[in-house]
Amino acid sequence: MNNCLPCIETTSGPVPTASVIWLHGLGADGNDFAAIVPELDLGGCPAIRFVFPHASSIPVTLNGGHVMPAWYDILGTELQRREDEAGIRRSALAIEALIEREIGRGIASERIVLAGFSQGCAMVLHTGLRYPRRLAGIVALSGYLPLAHSVAAECSDVNRSLPIFMAHGINDPMIILARAEASRNALTTIGYTVQWHTYPMPHSVHPAEITEIGHFLRVVLSTPGGATAA
Repeated sequence: MNNCLPCIETTSGPVPTASVIWLHGLGADGNDFAAIVPELDLGGCPAIRFVFPHASSIPVTLNGGHVMPAWYDILGTELQRREDEAGIRRSALAIEALIEREIGRGIASERIVLAGFSQGCAMVLHTGLRYPRRLAGIVALSGYLPLAHSVAAECSDVNRSLPIFMAHGINDPMIILARAEASRNALTTIGYTVQWHTYPMPHSVHPAEITEIGHFLRVVLSTPGGATAA
């Protein structure tokens, strides 16, 4: 697909048979997490293609209309009450296009993990839970569940048992821990199993978190068709 978002790509080995599509946060770009790949300890895991897309630049209301890379607009500090639904759904289509491109390159959908940080976390939760083909898992870092009111009605039955790794910093000043906990609770209430992790950090990534992400990827991508990561 030539209309896909521009991306940075790297592989953990030759001839990848799995993919991880990893979304950055507000104001960043695909470079933000590309350097993490060597730190994930993927020994024993099949070769993985890591895809780090760049979000389009848009005016962000919360930042005074300043134009920056963003998956959707932030309309205010009340993240639950004022959400850019149109922007979220538009970016979901762009993420689905990246998934479809990986499938077109020979990667089965159940060998694809969606990962994201902050706004990227929100987008992988929104997109992955609704995607109509089975995925391998979701890595949701330092973010929240957007459009939570519509998940139960719109979620894909085939991904009801999707392994979800969800992590947050206990000292996060940007997306407070209680917001992430509410998102986790919303998911478990409608039947999802969430691996929940907290770390002594602000709005960032912790070394122990990287270790746990590597473990999650080894589990869900080591078995064709995915597995429930413990």
